Amino acid sequence: MRARQAEESEIALICEEWAIYEEPEQKRPPRVDGTVALRYNGRHSATFWRRQKLDRAHGRQVLDDRAIDRALTRMAAEIVERAQGATELAIVGIRTRGVPLAGRLAAAIERIEGHAPVQGALDITLYRDDVAEAPRALVRSTDLPFDVTGRTIVLVDDVLYTGRTVRAALDALMDHGRPKAVRLAVLCDRGGRELPVRADYVGVTVDAKDDEKVIVQLVATDGLDRVLVRSRS
Repeated sequence: MRARQAEESEIALICEEWAIYEEPEQKRPPRVDGTVALRYNGRHSATFWRRQKLDRAHGRQVLDDRAIDRALTRMAAEIVERAQGATELAIVGIRTRGVPLAGRLAAAIERIEGHAPVQGALDITLYRDDVAEAPRALVRSTDLPFDVTGRTIVLVDDVLYTGRTVRAALDALMDHGRPKAVRLAVLCDRGGRELPVRADYVGVTVDAKDDEKVIVQLVATDGLDRVLVRSRS
């Protein structure tokens, strides 16, 4: 309640400072791209603040579907260039959203090289360092239909944050063999590391505060492609 009152007071002060006006949309000067300007003569419109309120509720969008496709295409090219091909590559997605991302990376690599690398899925539930705090955690299957030993493995996940998920994934992977090398590809790197983990391939670096969360939505799991940053409260 207090937080809400403080937020409303802050908005009221900002509104007063900017002397918000309410003009008909057709009278406002359009932007270069044809959309209605939200700032006019040094003042923000009421439309601006309505959209700000929606952004707080639904989150601000960092990537749309086209931007995600471009990021994955670039990452695939970087993976192929470093590996000098796709023959000895294996793309392994960390469940849940790492799996469809791995599939899309493998498809992009196939478009570049003419053949797809082998793919797998890794469940890390029992390897998490907080598994004791979630006794009813859902354990999914690990699917690695190839010999891990001697291959270059690219682990794929949606968001890199503390690094604890990656640590768990490494432990789970090593139980299946001894890879030649392990690389990490993430769609979003939001910083905030608690362990010495760094991604080799990054789609986008997201500037998110400690009280915000990065939400990746994909067609395969959510029905659409986008990345949002949303307040935890």
